[in-house]
Amino acid sequence: MTDINRRTFLRTTGGVAALGATIGFPTLALGAVRRVVVIGGGAGGATAAKYLRKLDSNISVTLIEAKPNYTSCFMSNEVLSGERTLDSITFGYDGLRRHGVEVVIDRAVGIDPVKKRVQTAGGNGFDYDACVVSPGIGFKWEAIEGYNEQVSKETIPHAWYAGPQTELLRRQIQAMPEGGRVIVVAPPNPFKCPPGPYERASQIAMYCKHHNPKAKVIILDPKFAFSKKGLYTEGWTKLYGYGTDNSMIEWIGGHEGGTVEGVDPATLTLQTEFEEVQGDVINIIPAQKAGAIAFAADLVDGDWCPVDKQTFESKRHKDIYVLGDASSAAKMPKSAYAANSQAKVAVAAIVARFQGMEPGDPTFVNTCYSVVGEDFGISVAAVYGLDAKNNMIMPIKGAGGLSPANASPEIRQREVSYAHSWFKNVINDMLE
Repeated sequence: MTDINRRTFLRTTGGVAALGATIGFPTLALGAVRRVVVIGGGAGGATAAKYLRKLDSNISVTLIEAKPNYTSCFMSNEVLSGERTLDSITFGYDGLRRHGVEVVIDRAVGIDPVKKRVQTAGGNGFDYDACVVSPGIGFKWEAIEGYNEQVSKETIPHAWYAGPQTELLRRQIQAMPEGGRVIVVAPPNPFKCPPGPYERASQIAMYCKHHNPKAKVIILDPKFAFSKKGLYTEGWTKLYGYGTDNSMIEWIGGHEGGTVEGVDPATLTLQTEFEEVQGDVINIIPAQKAGAIAFAADLVDGDWCPVDKQTFESKRHKDIYVLGDASSAAKMPKSAYAANSQAKVAVAAIVARFQGMEPGDPTFVNTCYSVVGEDFGISVAAVYGLDAKNNMIMPIKGAGGLSPANASPEIRQREVSYAHSWFKNVINDMLE
């Protein structure tokens, strides 16, 4: 980071500004209890549930989540290199329960915006005064011919939700023959965690460097550029011989035929615009859209959910707030930390409404770390404000920053340490 001291940045902007307008709110007057139902227990939903209770303990908060535990997608690429276990990124919801959140393990299947009621697959209904929807992403399976959900579970994992597919991909990499090829297929924009495919390729190369040094990692990418490209290529050059005949990593962008049109799972063969490419391990990260409940509840316009960016209230249905990956929140990226920040803005708006007050002017923050290899970390951070006239979230000039190019080994090593501390802090902020 170049513009401000990293520790000062994280301490002063990690969600505090987003909640500044509501700190000190009086609790609700005695009377009918306000009910908020939160759908989705990830970075957005869990943060919203916790902070609703922290800001006003008189609000009844119910979190509906299909899985009994949260497995973090951020930092899950380190499972592929062996730096982490899946257990180390899996967490329960007891912390939210201690805050007074009712946690319901079930799947939300519908929202009635007139009756203000959420319906679950288990047959239960939950009434609300405000509903927060943070369903994450779904996949556009039709985008690549021959690829579907069943193939992803059996042969060609996407592993874009951390869990069993992460373990499957790791086993495939470990079982790869000497000198084998791993092909990572990156998705088109927009998608969850823009730097993620390139960190994944880096972590796979990190494993292969020690256990299969003649292996090759090929990234097929429909885009012409990607997040933190300059820093990644610097790391790949120093660590994996990028740009040489013996490079362990090769990136093939859209201008070079990186768009994948089809796959044959039986032969692990990909059809690109120009040629067939065969691998020993294939990881396809599909094109993405909002999670299923967003479509079931009529919250989408196209693939994503339009929102009022001052409050994150849905543009389609009143008293429903959509945040995180599913929302149209440009120019913020779809990331866990962005969802965490958006959750606090939505919570502030909900509490303000319950108090009969106008929402404040929001401030957002996003920080993203990537571990390119041993002792080589990079990051980007930004602070955002609201352009209310155009309903746009815009970076604030001079706030945030990017890891410096050609930094010293000490700085790159420090970034890895920051990344791991950042991970712990975000998890604690969400769930503890």
